[in-house]
Amino acid sequence: MNFLKRSTTWTNLEFMPFKLCIASIYIIIGSYFNQFFKTYYVPLFILFGLTLVWTLGLWLKKMKS
Repeated sequence: MNFLKRSTTWTNLEFMPFKLCIASIYIIIGSYFNQFFKTYYVPLFILFGLTLVWTLGLWLKKMKS
């Protein structure tokens, strides 16, 4: 499996979707026990899904080059 051992360089701008992805899932997990954030579940799941796809797309693009 040479695919996971390849090394790439990432700029801070390219890490932003990844950071947003991780932050949104942390908020989802953390807000599971809090009623205040319950109204934000749908936007957070949408944000998580979009940033997950965006990050995977950037990662695959980097792996091909």
